[in-house]
Amino acid sequence: MSDAQTSARNDFEKGLSGSSTDVAAFERPERPLIDRIQHRLHARPEFVPLIVLVLSLAVFGILLGSKFFSPFALTLILQQVAIVGIVGCAQSLVILTAGIDLSVGAIMVLSSVVMGQFTFRYGLPPEIAVLCGLACGTFCGFINGALVAWMRLPPFIVTLGMWQIVLAANFLYSANETIRSQDIEAQAPILQFFGEKFNIGGAVFTYGVIAMFLLVLVLNYVLNHTAWGRHVYAIGDDPDAAELAGVRVSRMRISVYTLAGLICAIGGWAMIGRLGSVSPTTGQFTNIESITAVVIGGISLFGGRGSILGMLFGALIVGVFSLGLRLIGTDPQWTYLLIGMLIIGAVAIDQWIRKVAA
Repeated sequence: MSDAQTSARNDFEKGLSGSSTDVAAFERPERPLIDRIQHRLHARPEFVPLIVLVLSLAVFGILLGSKFFSPFALTLILQQVAIVGIVGCAQSLVILTAGIDLSVGAIMVLSSVVMGQFTFRYGLPPEIAVLCGLACGTFCGFINGALVAWMRLPPFIVTLGMWQIVLAANFLYSANETIRSQDIEAQAPILQFFGEKFNIGGAVFTYGVIAMFLLVLVLNYVLNHTAWGRHVYAIGDDPDAAELAGVRVSRMRISVYTLAGLICAIGGWAMIGRLGSVSPTTGQFTNIESITAVVIGGISLFGGRGSILGMLFGALIVGVFSLGLRLIGTDPQWTYLLIGMLIIGAVAIDQWIRKVAA
């Protein structure tokens, strides 16, 4: 080694003397509790409606005691929210893609009317009539998806127009005729299948309730463990980025709206079972009720975040408040007032949680 190199080395070592010898650390500082809660809720948005549901059950349980906590009363809540829960699944899929479907209630009613009319007006076997009703709902959903995906029309406008069209078609086709439950029970009992009840330890369940739970569980698995489900969230979060990542956005949107239409038709079948009859005038506000369940359930109206389980909790919250306040004997308007407050509160919490991703 030359003298110049030796001198440079000595100078370098002198420069290092007194410098810090600590090993670099990359540990994050401890976050405040409120930040940890915010991040946890961002990752699992269904926790908020679950907490509200448990608290509401506890409050009404304390106020009403066994009158509210009886197996019959609790399963009555499930029966009342079964239809909204089924249609809420359809609404959840659409809203997760940052869309909205105002026609879900009308599609549900039209599908039920097709099932009834094809059986009693045209004399088709009830099983074929049910398939026709399911096909009708699926086709309506496909039209919604095609207009949104191919024509690039806003989902709000498309489904608002489809709501009016389907509603008018429903009344024109049915001539505002109601098919009585006695006739259905005698000639086409399969139409009332989802209304059939069975007793388990004093709790009365219907096949409509079972269908709601099965649908929620299946969709929850699909959304969280399949490529199709991940693509739904990706489109709702950022459709342009999803398309750059290889997601076929238009095809996905059509599949979501088409599946939503099929689920609405299943809801129409369940509604026949719930009511026992086929009426073109029932279920007209299911679109609003489904959006209410979705919003209270923590699914973001901006898309890309939320859980189908949260929607179920949201529907149950509405059912608990409705039955609880009715048993207390309060004016029904209090139910609407409290649900309205829950909706505003849910949106406010969603905005607060979304700041994590901002």
